[in-house]
Amino acid sequence: MDIELRKAEAGRSAEELERALAREERISAALREVGHALGTTLDLDDLLELILAKLTELVEADRATLYLLDEARKELVSRLVIGERVRSIRIRVGHGIAGTVAQTGKAIRLRDAYSDARFEPEWDKLTGYQTTTMLAAPLKNHLGRTIGVIQVLNKKAGREFSSADEAIVGALSTQAAVAIDNSRLFLSLIQKNKQLLDTKEQLERRLRDLELLFQLERATARATSLDDLASAALALLARACEARGAGLLVADEETGDLVQYVYDAQRGDELMHLGVKAGEGLLGAAMLSNELLQLDSARGDPRYSARVEGRHPFEISSVLAAPLEGETGAVGALGLFGDARSRSFGDEDASLLQLVAANVSTAVRLFFAKASHERSERLTTIGRLLSQVIHDFKTPMTVISGYAQLMADANDPEQRAEYAEEILKHFDVLTAMQREVLEFARGERTIFIRRVYLKKFFSDITRQLAHEVDGRAIELEMQIDTKAVARFDEGRMARAIHNLARNAIEAMAERGGRLTIRAGLREDDLMIVVSDTGPGIPAEIEGRLFHSFVTAGKAGGTGLGLAIVKKIVDEHGGRIEVRSSDRGASFELFIPQRRQDDDRPPRGYGDGHAVSSEPSSKKRTTGKPPRGKKGAETRQ
Repeated sequence: MDIELRKAEAGRSAEELERALAREERISAALREVGHALGTTLDLDDLLELILAKLTELVEADRATLYLLDEARKELVSRLVIGERVRSIRIRVGHGIAGTVAQTGKAIRLRDAYSDARFEPEWDKLTGYQTTTMLAAPLKNHLGRTIGVIQVLNKKAGREFSSADEAIVGALSTQAAVAIDNSRLFLSLIQKNKQLLDTKEQLERRLRDLELLFQLERATARATSLDDLASAALALLARACEARGAGLLVADEETGDLVQYVYDAQRGDELMHLGVKAGEGLLGAAMLSNELLQLDSARGDPRYSARVEGRHPFEISSVLAAPLEGETGAVGALGLFGDARSRSFGDEDASLLQLVAANVSTAVRLFFAKASHERSERLTTIGRLLSQVIHDFKTPMTVISGYAQLMADANDPEQRAEYAEEILKHFDVLTAMQREVLEFARGERTIFIRRVYLKKFFSDITRQLAHEVDGRAIELEMQIDTKAVARFDEGRMARAIHNLARNAIEAMAERGGRLTIRAGLREDDLMIVVSDTGPGIPAEIEGRLFHSFVTAGKAGGTGLGLAIVKKIVDEHGGRIEVRSSDRGASFELFIPQRRQDDDRPPRGYGDGHAVSSEPSSKKRTTGKPPRGKKGAETRQ
């Protein structure tokens, strides 16, 4: 009997050992399969599903659930399929069985879930499931921190979960924790790599944008017209955005009419110019609305204009246009055009277009401001020039008046003809002044440098000044090197000498004196000296002697005489030296000369005006028919 009992017990022990061995083999196989999946599977959902399936099989449970800890919200989160809907299960840490395990970090086994106060039956009621036995174990990572909870429900065959089941759950929960940590690490690396790639792309894009803006700034700085500005900006923009073409709509700087410049990226030749009306065409619409315009099919848009876009040298499909911002509204528009073969313009293109539009808008407004300033300066300078001309009218008008009076008293026909000749010559002087104003208004300035015999030049000056001193207690003394020949502009130099002589005469008008004019060659210069025996230059204007509108209180004086003298001397590249005392004033003019075989401009000439030199055999044309020897202004 004992032997049979011992045999039966031995049989049972062997059977239990076999079952235990088989169970260990299943556990080992499951761990190997999970371990293999950890090394080959990147999808966390697939891996966790495998772990839960193996866990359910090994502990002979009805189902298993995995909760992950949301540390920010202090909640356990899982997903549950109810019918055809996937619902998210959220359990606060410290509530329910799973919440308690997450809080304590210790496993819990229940024989009867409903008899435990910590159990929350709401999910059973929601799903219709009946929970009896339960085993919940914490998921801990390699640092020992709880990152979730694994929960298995309802042990099959009506039994409860054992400590062996708890060990299996613990082993597989460790594998699950490793999988979750690896997945999170992998996802973090992917995210960081993506961030690095995004940052790299952004930096590269910013670098391209900066390079484009740098090239644009250089091009606009070199631009001397709107055509130059439009050509540079449109070519750079079309190339940067891989567009079929580009357009710029702005108002013409002089007329104010709207002009659209069109650039063809494939041809790359001269810009097309289109005159448009306000609000006409796609760029006109962007300018009118002062908003970004983006179209994938331009022809179907009501703002498309056959008269504007239909005349472009290429077919238009997609359009991206941005207004050029001004102080009180849009001053134009900048656009990109794509044809059917081009890609559609995206957000990056829109950002770049708006960036370029802001810079082009600034360049256009600065260009307009510069042009307006130049026109204003031109008008101001023309006004000053007119003041100078009106000032210089005094001399020829005085001479004309004097000779007209002499003609009235003269009976000799030859003498009257001579007086008439002198009058005509001074009308030529007035005509030259008028021409000078017109040349300046057109942006032209020319001085006529030629060979001049000092004897003839100063004999005319003497004859003219004789009328100025006639009837005054002033002696005119001329000390001229009559054999010398110099090169200068006769008309301008005569004006300079007359201005200096007139100032000297007015300075000596009350008590009289001597007006001395000396001229001759001194080394490489023509030296002309105008001196008087008057009271000298007033101290209050000595430092501003050659400034415009500076006068010492002369009746009817404009303060332009000496400023004109300085300007004429500067045009010749010369210099002025002034000496003054209570015994009189002296003005010394030094005009650089050149050899007869040297065609270069005078030394020091650098104010930007053109110099015209005529051969020695030619005479200056005054606009009147020849009048014989007396009518020639220059003799060689």
